[in-house]
Amino acid sequence: MAATTREGFPIARDNRLEQLHRFAFWLDEGIRLPGTRLRVGLDPMIGLVPCFGDAAGAVLAAVILAEAVRRGVSRFTLGRIAYNIVLDALLGAVPLVGDAFDFVWKANLRNVALIERHVAVPGKARKADRLFVVVLSGSLVFLCGALMVVGVVLTAWLFRAIAAHR
Repeated sequence: MAATTREGFPIARDNRLEQLHRFAFWLDEGIRLPGTRLRVGLDPMIGLVPCFGDAAGAVLAAVILAEAVRRGVSRFTLGRIAYNIVLDALLGAVPLVGDAFDFVWKANLRNVALIERHVAVPGKARKADRLFVVVLSGSLVFLCGALMVVGVVLTAWLFRAIAAHR
C-alpha cells in the first residue's frame, strides 16, 4: 500500500523528501517518552532553552522552507509553511504554555506534509492553500480593524473620564 499524507493524498517519495521527512520526524517526535505512547522531538527540547531555543527551532525549520522553495511550491503553500514556522516560534516563546504548544503542534511534520501534498496533487494543494491564505489575511484585517475600534473607544472613554473629574 502506498504512503499517503495526513489528508490522504498519495506520496511520491524521493530520497530528498525522505531525508526531509526524517529530519522533521526527529525535530517533532523522534523520541518516545519511556512508559508512554507520547513522543517528543528535538524542537520542543531545544525550545526549553530561554531566549535561544525557539529561535534555533525556527532556523532549523527554515531548512524545510528552503526545500519547499527549491521544489517550486506555490506562494500560498510557502505562506502556509512560513505561518507554521512563525506560529511555532512565537507561541513556543511563551513560558510553559509555549512548551506544551511545541509538544502538540509539530509544525515541521505539518510543513513536510504540505510539501508532500504539493508533490502529490499540485493544483489541489495550491487551491486549498490559497483559500487558507485568503481566510488568514481576512482574519488579520478584521483583527486589526477591531483593535483600532477598541483603541478609539477606549481613548474616547479615557478622555471623558478625565474631563468628568475636572
